[in-house]
Amino acid sequence: MDSRVPLLAEQLLLIERELRLQHWWSEQPPAAEALASQQPFCVDTLAFEQWLQWIFLPRMKQLLESAAALPTASGIQPMAEQVYQGEMGRARELIRLLGEFDRLIAGAT
Repeated sequence: MDSRVPLLAEQLLLIERELRLQHWWSEQPPAAEALASQQPFCVDTLAFEQWLQWIFLPRMKQLLESAAALPTASGIQPMAEQVYQGEMGRARELIRLLGEFDRLIAGAT
């Protein structure tokens, strides 16, 4: 088993928690068409927090649970910094958590 798995699983829980704390968590999923976007981060159909909730978190959890090969790089923090440029105070913790995820995926602690 990849030694990063428990740390990544914990990080995903922390990201979900922060989305909920900031009221960026939705009980209703977006339309199937919105989830099927081919654009990076579904920028044409979803808000970034929707992408985190409905695409990123489920895919990463599935990878961890299935013991599939994990990516070796991630660039989610820079995207979050760009998206939340005008809300840095509110988004600071989410951005930090995403940066930690990026570091864990890259194998850096």
